[in-house]
Amino acid sequence: MPKQRVLLVGAAGETGKHILEGLLEDGAFEVTCFVRKASQDKPGTKSLQDRRVKVVLGDLDGPISDVIELLQDIDIVISCLTPAALRSQLPLIDAAVKARVQRFVPCHWGTPSARGIAALKDLKEDIDDSMFRQRLGFTIIDVGFWYQASIPRVPSGRFDDAIFLPANEIYAGGRTPNMLIDVRDVGRITAKIVGDARTLNKRVIAYGAVLSQNEIQTIIEEKSGEKLELTTISDEEALATLNARKKALEAIPHDKSSRLLLAAAQYAITKYVRGDNTPENAEYLGYVNARDLFPDFRYTSFAEFVNDLTAGKIRKPYSHVQM
Repeated sequence: MPKQRVLLVGAAGETGKHILEGLLEDGAFEVTCFVRKASQDKPGTKSLQDRRVKVVLGDLDGPISDVIELLQDIDIVISCLTPAALRSQLPLIDAAVKARVQRFVPCHWGTPSARGIAALKDLKEDIDDSMFRQRLGFTIIDVGFWYQASIPRVPSGRFDDAIFLPANEIYAGGRTPNMLIDVRDVGRITAKIVGDARTLNKRVIAYGAVLSQNEIQTIIEEKSGEKLELTTISDEEALATLNARKKALEAIPHDKSSRLLLAAAQYAITKYVRGDNTPENAEYLGYVNARDLFPDFRYTSFAEFVNDLTAGKIRKPYSHVQM
């Protein structure tokens, strides 16, 4: 059976590199990585070339004819662009329609929610609408929240090298369940999803565990032998923080730190105050559960992840971002 031809956009990014690994490990795909011409000399691009992964250079915001040419003979486009670059998917979608791409996987990889709760989610949905209007074949994949972004700081600081933002603030009594996943599993389950005819024109949710903050706390304390120092945040305080961060970003609209902190506040509301990040809400929003589609797929448990964390095997995500 011939391999499906995939163009992976953003292969050197935080999510994209894991998806690349999953596609290559699966073996059912012929993968080409798209890299912006402006990034051709960056270390991430060099690492792709060193691995002998096929790389093509281009500009998504350039002439659409050039983008169409890049998509000739491509079956599947998978987008893993950064939040700042998400709008570059619009010309990519237009080109995919004209090139008769069979399946477009837009950049989601997050938590399910309705519009009007998180700005990043709203932007993704706006981009999806462009895809829907043109009836481009699609698969939308969301994966809940990463284990790697759910690590509280322990008093000894032994996990500090792996923590992007410490998760020591406890919301809604710590009882709200949340879908979580080891980012190292995202690529493997993505390969299963995009290679399956049942997922065409579907939203799919994939997750490794459903845990509350209290359950995470228990596992971390048992594995580390340390008592966590936590701060309790009421729903009112969470909303006040959200409003304050909205105003901070309005004052300095292009400040990356303010934008990131606002996104964190919006995630706190959708995940903990509203309780959107659950299998039940995903089902309500029309997602197909990857656990039903692929019952034999083995996800990394959170306890196994913490074993790797205590062994020093987990690295900090987004280590290049300065806070």
